Amino acid sequence: MDYFLTEQQQMIVDIARQLTDEKIIPHRAELDEQHQFPREILKQMAQADLFGVPIPEAYGGFGGGCLDIALTVEQFGRGCIGVGTAFAANFLGVYPIIIAGSEAMKEKYLPDVATGKKFGAFGLTEANAGSDASGIQTTAVLDGDHWVLNGTKQWITNGGEAQIYAVVAITDRSRGPRGASILVVEEGDPGFSCGPKEKKMGIRASSTTELIFKDCRIPADRLVGRQGTGFITVMKTLDLSRPGIGALGVGLAQGALDEAARYAKQRQQFGKPIIAFQAVQHMLADMAIGVESARALVYAAARHIDAHPKEMSKVSAMCKAYATDVAMKVATDAVQVMGGYGYMCEYPVEKMMRDAKILQIYEGTNQIQRNVIGQELNKEYS
Repeated sequence: MDYFLTEQQQMIVDIARQLTDEKIIPHRAELDEQHQFPREILKQMAQADLFGVPIPEAYGGFGGGCLDIALTVEQFGRGCIGVGTAFAANFLGVYPIIIAGSEAMKEKYLPDVATGKKFGAFGLTEANAGSDASGIQTTAVLDGDHWVLNGTKQWITNGGEAQIYAVVAITDRSRGPRGASILVVEEGDPGFSCGPKEKKMGIRASSTTELIFKDCRIPADRLVGRQGTGFITVMKTLDLSRPGIGALGVGLAQGALDEAARYAKQRQQFGKPIIAFQAVQHMLADMAIGVESARALVYAAARHIDAHPKEMSKVSAMCKAYATDVAMKVATDAVQVMGGYGYMCEYPVEKMMRDAKILQIYEGTNQIQRNVIGQELNKEYS
C-alpha cells in the first residue's frame, strides 16, 4: 500500500532495505547460532548515516521523527530483530538525553551517537522492578561533586557493548515516584561493570547483560534534567520508543509471510502447490491482513506522535501491543504452513518464531500496554 512517504523517508526505507537484504539476511543464522553481536553490520549502518535518523540536526543527525525511525527498524526487523534490537536500543539509551538533557550534555553525547561512534543503552529494569518501575532499588547519593551509584540492573539490551548508559536510580526514596532520577554512566567509569551475556530463546544477536554499580562515582553534571524527574522522562522515552518495537514486529511478520508464501508456491502435495489449497490460502490471507493492518496502525501512531508529542501514551501502547501480537501469530502460522521444514533450524521461520516472543515482553509487556490504554480511556470518558 502507498503510505505517502516523503522523498527522504523513501530514501531511508531503500537504504535500510538494501542493508537488510545484503548484510543482515545472509548472516542472521550465523549471528543467532553464535550469539554474536553484529558489530560489522552496525558499522555499515553508521556508514549509511542511519544512526543519525532520530538525532536532531543541531547535533549531526537528520532530525527525523517517530515515523522515520519506525521505517528504518521495520526493514531491519524483516531480516533479524536481534540486529534490529541492537540498533533500536541505542536510541532508547539516548532518548532521555534528547528529551531532558542539558545543552552541554546533548553536545557531548549526541554527535557521537549520530555517527555511530558510540552506542547507547537504557538501564531501567531490575530483578524486582520491571513492569512496576516504582520497585527500583538502585540508588544514587550525591557526594560533593559526584553521584555515587549502587545497585544492579537486569536484562539490559546493548549491555557490555554500549558506551553511554542512561540509568534510572532513586535519589530520594522519601518522595516515592518523584524520588527517581536519570544519570548518564559511561563505559569505564570506576565501580561500573557488566555481567556476562545472557543466553536467550531469541534475539541472540543482541547483547543482554546485567549492569552492576558498586560505589560507582560519576560527575554531578551527568544528571539528566532535574533531580526527581526520572520517571516522567522514562515514560516519555518509552512512549517515543514503543512504535519502534511495533515496527520491528511488522518487519518480522512481513519476513515470515514472505517465507511462508514462497514455500507454499514451491511445495507440491497431491500433484499441486499447497498454495492452491483453500486451507493454506486462508492462513496466508489472514497473515497478510494482520501484517498490513499492523503496519497501518504503526505508521498512523508514529505520525500522530510526531504531530502531537504530548498525546503519545495511548496510541504508542496500541501500536506496540497490536503489531507485536500480530508478529507472534504470523510467525507461528508461518511455521505451520511450512510444516516439518518450518520447524527445522535451517529455515528462517523457526528463528522468527523464537524471536517474536520477546516483542510481546520487552519495553512493557503487552498486558501493561493494555493497562495503559485502559487508563487513558478511563480519563477520556470520565
